Amino acid sequence: MTAQEVHQMQTAFAAFKTANDSAQAEFKALGRENAELKERIERIQNHLDEIEVKASRRGSFGDGSDIPSYGRNHSAHAKAFAAVLRGKADVTPEQYKLLHTGSDTAGGFLAPLEYVQDILKNIVEFSPIRSIASVRTTSRAGVQIPKRTTTAAAQWVEELGTRSETTNPAFGMAELRSHEAYALVKVSKAEVEDSAFDLEAFLRAEFAEQFGVAEGLSFVSGTGVGQPEGFMTNASVASVVSGSASAITADGLISLYFEPKSAYAEQAYWCLNRATLRAIRTLKDGAGQYLWQAGLQAATPRPATILDRPYVIAPDMPDIAANAYPVAFGDFRRGYTILDRTGVEVMVDNITSKATGSVEFSARKRVGGQVVIAEAIKKLKIST
Repeated sequence: MTAQEVHQMQTAFAAFKTANDSAQAEFKALGRENAELKERIERIQNHLDEIEVKASRRGSFGDGSDIPSYGRNHSAHAKAFAAVLRGKADVTPEQYKLLHTGSDTAGGFLAPLEYVQDILKNIVEFSPIRSIASVRTTSRAGVQIPKRTTTAAAQWVEELGTRSETTNPAFGMAELRSHEAYALVKVSKAEVEDSAFDLEAFLRAEFAEQFGVAEGLSFVSGTGVGQPEGFMTNASVASVVSGSASAITADGLISLYFEPKSAYAEQAYWCLNRATLRAIRTLKDGAGQYLWQAGLQAATPRPATILDRPYVIAPDMPDIAANAYPVAFGDFRRGYTILDRTGVEVMVDNITSKATGSVEFSARKRVGGQVVIAEAIKKLKIST
């Protein structure tokens, strides 16, 4: 072996030794990384075990009946999360949807509904007597109106005949008093401060509406004691019978129409509720034809009338029943007077209920009403 061949062999052996040392170093480094990875995997496994234990624990995130729905949802999602990380094949597709709108805590809170700054309210009906009666305003507690109680008389006489004193007119005094209605609502101060609505404006509208309900009822059937007198409760308002012990009849309506004097009838209104109006609309003749045809004709629009006089729907009028008075007819502008002393007055009181952290919203209205000419209004009684 020559010196040159020995040198080449030594060079090759040195290169092999260097490569072997490098490989040994890389293997040792890989072993250390593998140990670290194994340790990390063990920590993850232990953490998943803890999640499943907590998810099943009663009183924490478990499915106990005493745990609220959001706790039970949290439990389900925790278990699903652990199952996904473990790679279990029995996890359903729904469990993978850890964020969804079906549950508030699972993402529903992130997709809130639109909040509308309005309040849904049912229709509140009240009797529209103001639209047909006479309305006066006053700055006093009440008013006095002179009233003729007896008319004068006239007699015939010859050209040179003796003229004696005839009957003189007599007078009385109709007195109307105002009565007070009120409404009171307490609202927490925090509610006033934090509400998304203008509570004061809302309550003002509510008060006005409810005063309309209260006065509408009293104008129809009020006792006159501490409240307006209703035209249906005034003892001097006469009535006619319907001709039936339990029903309204066409003959009864015609009799009622001709009961007031002609001057009153020419300016008269019918006053009744919707149930009574329906009964009148369905009246038929012997051949089964509806007596009231105007409301069913589509050719030429005609005003809503009964026997050619208009009507108003008053929900406070009585229903048809034996000995009830479901219909009134007459000249309400002459026969019934409404007296307004004050409009709706709203006061906001921050002091009275401060001990309970409340604000008082109170409203009042002074109004009166009574029959002033009883003969101008008549009633229909369900009776034979």
